[in-house]
Amino acid sequence: MVSGRSRRAGREVLDSDHDRPAWQLRTDDDANVIVLSGAWIAQQGRVPALPSDGLRQALPDRPIHFDTAALGRWDTALVGFLWQVKQLAARDHLAIQADTLPDSARKLLDLLPESAPAPAAPHRRAFAPVTALGGRTLDGLTEIGTMTELGVEAARGGLAALAGRGRMRMTDLMDNIRDAGPSALLIVSVVNFLVGAILAFVGAVQLRRFAADIYVASLVGIAMVREMSAVMTAIIMAGRTGGAYAARIATMQGNEEIDALTVFGIPVSSYLILPSILGLVATMPFLYLYGCLIGMLGGFAVSISMLAVTGPGYLHQTLNAVALNQFEFGFAKSIAFAILIGLTSCRIGLRAGRSAADVGVAATRAVVVGIVGVIAVDAIFAVIATTIGI
Repeated sequence: MVSGRSRRAGREVLDSDHDRPAWQLRTDDDANVIVLSGAWIAQQGRVPALPSDGLRQALPDRPIHFDTAALGRWDTALVGFLWQVKQLAARDHLAIQADTLPDSARKLLDLLPESAPAPAAPHRRAFAPVTALGGRTLDGLTEIGTMTELGVEAARGGLAALAGRGRMRMTDLMDNIRDAGPSALLIVSVVNFLVGAILAFVGAVQLRRFAADIYVASLVGIAMVREMSAVMTAIIMAGRTGGAYAARIATMQGNEEIDALTVFGIPVSSYLILPSILGLVATMPFLYLYGCLIGMLGGFAVSISMLAVTGPGYLHQTLNAVALNQFEFGFAKSIAFAILIGLTSCRIGLRAGRSAADVGVAATRAVVVGIVGVIAVDAIFAVIATTIGI
């Protein structure tokens, strides 16, 4: 006695065999007929292949017809098979009569060529270093000119805003100030505190040999005020705020919001770029001063715990070592870093493509360019400080 489960399994096997796709070439009555049967579904993975000599038994000078009486469901698997038939028929100089095929399959078959296109030859670049150098130079000069023009337009928008004729919205400016300032205090605090502590620890190891523990305060104070606070804060803002600016503008570029602003006659420099730059310019100097204080606090913590230095002595030595012009120099440096990060990030966002992947590329590029630019500008400021004797 056969159980109901066995009978159902047998029917499933029979149905599966009945739906299995198959093809056969018949040459009855002086005609070439390809009989198609079963379900031609690509996901089932049972589509039969057509060998290169699949039409060797076809009658010459006779067109190829199709018998689709037993054809079941089909998708692109059938279209791919028909294209192979078409290519072999063109090679053997046989015509195809596709009247009996389903309308959709026949229309798709008519769109396909009789032979697959040849793969394109790989492009080989000729060795032309002078041409490549010239192209890179021209591209760099063009980008510098575009950045300069963008900065001039933003400066004009800022002057117009001071005169009460600008198109910059104060809400946008305040949002950028909040994002670039208070929201960044935590990471600025952590990084500058650790940098100050590291400077104090490294200095303590060397100065302790000469019984000059108190000069750790001078080392930390001068290093933080002159270099480390401004540079580390700028690097943080390049990675945090600069990448956000580039990603935001790149997203607007992909959503065609930039095109909409241009159509409505709203200048992008005043509407997007100026608030971003002013937000950084307004917050970076204060973040620099805050970073100096936190860095000195990190050095103070290490000195008190490791060296024979008192709190009043550390404070007195720091005040005597750090002159006011050092703060002025770092203040000017932080403003230059802010303008650099704002301009480069917005420019990279405007140059981005319109896909989702281009947003990530723009953000990454803005971070890299911002960090490298900060280091390069800091080197220029170091040369200037040496020249003028600061």
